[in-house]
Amino acid sequence: MGRKILVVDDDRKTVALVKLYLERDGFSVSCAYDGNTALDLARREKPEVVVLDLMLPGVDGGEICRTLRDESDVAIVMLTARAALEDRVAGLDLGADDYVVKPFSPRELTARVRAVIRRLPSETIFRGPEEIRQGDLVLNLRNRNARVGVRELKLTPVEFRLLAVFAAEPGRVFTREQLVAKVYGYDFDGFDRAIDATVARLRKKVEADTSHPRYLRTVYGVGYVLSGEAT
Repeated sequence: MGRKILVVDDDRKTVALVKLYLERDGFSVSCAYDGNTALDLARREKPEVVVLDLMLPGVDGGEICRTLRDESDVAIVMLTARAALEDRVAGLDLGADDYVVKPFSPRELTARVRAVIRRLPSETIFRGPEEIRQGDLVLNLRNRNARVGVRELKLTPVEFRLLAVFAAEPGRVFTREQLVAKVYGYDFDGFDRAIDATVARLRKKVEADTSHPRYLRTVYGVGYVLSGEAT
């Protein structure tokens, strides 16, 4: 059987269409039509990717995303009719790895799922040393662990990928557009705001004092940099 995917949507026609295309691509697909069933299946079957609608009966998609992100590193692709940029940023801020707007192309959704899987830790895109150290900040790229000193960091997959991009080239200033391409793998129009939100979350987890960041610094008018000094 192929990699496990869980598709969650209260529209059964949408679920059937997504299931058809994913199974054609070799995936093993489970389906849920409400939030409670989705959480139960995710916990029992441990899929690699959850394709998740936001508007669901019972537990809504946002709460499911928060819960799964607290419990696991499962990749989450949101599939929703909420098309506003603010909704997309909010979805990514919850910890989603990608965001697809309805009406959608099932072929594009399948491609997005494949892209998310390629970015999973077991098939990491990062090259070079297994462990990166920058001051007290330590990242293990194979195990997807990060810590500052002895304090373990609980990072979402998107947060870890972003931090790893910075850590691989400390001192390099990245524009938001460069970070979008490296973290999401797509040219997401307007998703520079998603990068801002992710950096803000990272600072809360990495920095002792977010008002005076030691590691993740802003280069005004340009982008962000992981300080090469970290002193």
